[in-house]
Amino acid sequence: MDRMHVEEENMVALYQASLNGCVSTLNTLIQTDPLLLNKVSLTSFSETPLHIAALLGHLEFTRVLVSKKSKLAEEVDSSGRTPLHLASAEGHTEIVKALLQANTSVCFSFDQDEQIPLHFAAMRGRIEIIKELIIAQPESIRVNLNGDSVLHLCVRYNHLNALKLLVESADCDEFRNSKDHDGNSILHLAVMLKQIKAIKYLLSLAEINGDANAMNKIGYTALDVVEICPRDFKCFEIQSILKEAGVKRSMDLNSSLPLTLSRIVTIDEARLALSRQPTRSSFRRCWGYMCSSLVKHLKYQENWIEETRGTLMVVATVIASMAFQAGISPPGGVWQQNTSNSTGSNCGEDDICQAGTAVLSYSNSSYSNEYRYRVFISCNTTSFIASVCVLFLVISGFPLTTNFFMWFLTLSMSISVASMTYAYIFAVALVTPVEVFSIYGSFVQILGDIWLGVIVIVIVTHIIRPLSWMVKKLRNFRRNSITGQA
Repeated sequence: MDRMHVEEENMVALYQASLNGCVSTLNTLIQTDPLLLNKVSLTSFSETPLHIAALLGHLEFTRVLVSKKSKLAEEVDSSGRTPLHLASAEGHTEIVKALLQANTSVCFSFDQDEQIPLHFAAMRGRIEIIKELIIAQPESIRVNLNGDSVLHLCVRYNHLNALKLLVESADCDEFRNSKDHDGNSILHLAVMLKQIKAIKYLLSLAEINGDANAMNKIGYTALDVVEICPRDFKCFEIQSILKEAGVKRSMDLNSSLPLTLSRIVTIDEARLALSRQPTRSSFRRCWGYMCSSLVKHLKYQENWIEETRGTLMVVATVIASMAFQAGISPPGGVWQQNTSNSTGSNCGEDDICQAGTAVLSYSNSSYSNEYRYRVFISCNTTSFIASVCVLFLVISGFPLTTNFFMWFLTLSMSISVASMTYAYIFAVALVTPVEVFSIYGSFVQILGDIWLGVIVIVIVTHIIRPLSWMVKKLRNFRRNSITGQA
């Protein structure tokens, strides 16, 4: 019994010495019991003294333990981590060297999260540790963590120097262009995390720049990724960097050849038409230039909806809220109780104005007020429905980059804003005394006419867009039919 008690005391003293890094105590304990280190595996402790020394950075203590029993370097704790995992994470370079001298195979030791020591070093940017681990086991850089390469880890945890070291250490282009389980390259990931320095560095590498237009599993290039991220100043800077490097959108890559061919055909057709037609007047040339510019603007408009999705939702929500509030709290208020026509209002067939109904919805010897209220409620309802349609479409997950949805959203917002403006004008007319409103009536009429002109221009523009698309499709269909017959 006394012997067991002594062994327990020696083991406790050994762990205490590992906490303090006391080499003299360690040597004394080993002299007292030469088998002391062999009995470590018989204890209930999850870590060995070498784990503790490696974690705390006790170099001399680690060297003595490794020299006395090198097998301790292979032992794992309750999380499956070896002393090399802990030393790599903490950045104890000399301890890592001592452990690697004992056994280099632990470089491939996985913990319960499938991480090897190099992963810990990469996630914490331990440059010197990474160098030692690569020298000991060069192939360890090809070990992935849940689909992420060690390069992805450097980008994910924003350690540019570690990324540079690993990229320079590997001569294989396939490794540098490796992808994670979602098909994202390290350039994709750097763009997602808005790491401008990393993006510039990656694009400076010929092998990565050459594959910069690679798509992930959902068909997005790096430029697509930055355009779907929440917009800020960093996004615009990254977008500029990518475009300067020649990175394109996936839709441009897919349609680059057909677009080029169609432009060539269009130019040839234009030249042929010009050769057959007499010289046009300056007015016709100017008109043709204006029309072609308008069509070009409508045709090659960028993903405006995708870039302003958040702003669009905010504007639509505000307009819908305003329209809702104006609908339940109309100008002039509502009757608080049932009221007879003794007040001078035309309360309907039963001569009772119902409680909760709009006061101005009943004409009080003035047909204009009743008419203005009907126009107001019609414009307000139109604005509310148009805004709600926009909100529903944006949050429904439809691909808003298609021409139809872009056209529908833009048209809906135009209708919503136009209707809200006229609802305001008629609401002001309802609550303003006739003698006061008559003074400013002409001014309001002029502004209303100007606004109507703007609305007409917008509506005509939105009519031209689908018509131009239909004309193009019909022309292509006719050309294909003629070609097929030939």
